[in-house]
Amino acid sequence: MRKNLPSALLVAFLLLLWQGAAMGIDAAYILPSPVQILVRLWELREPLFLVHLPATMGVTAFGLCISIALGLLLAVSMDWNPKLEKALYPVIVASQTIPTTAIAPLFILWFGYGIWSKVLVTILMTFFPIAITVFDGLKGTKREMEELLLTYGAGKKDIFIKLKLPTALPHFFSAVKMSVPLSVIGAAIAEWLGAQKGLGYFSKRMMTQLDGAGVFAPVVLLSVVAMAAVGVISMIERKLIKWRKEL
Repeated sequence: MRKNLPSALLVAFLLLLWQGAAMGIDAAYILPSPVQILVRLWELREPLFLVHLPATMGVTAFGLCISIALGLLLAVSMDWNPKLEKALYPVIVASQTIPTTAIAPLFILWFGYGIWSKVLVTILMTFFPIAITVFDGLKGTKREMEELLLTYGAGKKDIFIKLKLPTALPHFFSAVKMSVPLSVIGAAIAEWLGAQKGLGYFSKRMMTQLDGAGVFAPVVLLSVVAMAAVGVISMIERKLIKWRKEL
């Protein structure tokens, strides 16, 4: 509790500032207050929690799982073969120069309003930090440790399993914690641009009705879910990487 007190005080101050600004503007369709958003969130709880949240979480989870598998495959491949690193690394970096808002409508045009167009947007936004961060973790092993294992007769596979994998594990969890919010954002952007359900679609629908609190309600819900997911991943990380506290 004492460790989280500064952040809690900062959040409380920002909420009070937001509440005061919203009361000063007195136009909920422009800037609703936090109280109005919470009230609207409660009023819309059935469609949000029963229809739109499951749709967005399904896209997020599916896209994130594929991104983790793809990112790990690319990272391990680049570490295993220097020629693959030279071929893949520039392509991976170039993929992040494509604006999401530009490519998402094309995915919708090619794959329709089904789940795949949204999953592809999520993958495009999330596989990069996983691939690059894990690759940096694999490359971050000390050369002296590799040479020591080689003197003991270890092969390339042994070095990877016993040295590189444990070294890259903290990087993997850091990458996943970065990718969770990005996956939520990617799913919401794809739903905003074209969908039949989902929190992004619901927020866009509320905007057409000039319902400011209704626009913010799914955004707040997405933020809470993303923070909860990052918290769960952090707990798993602490359980699996106990030795990191000793460094």
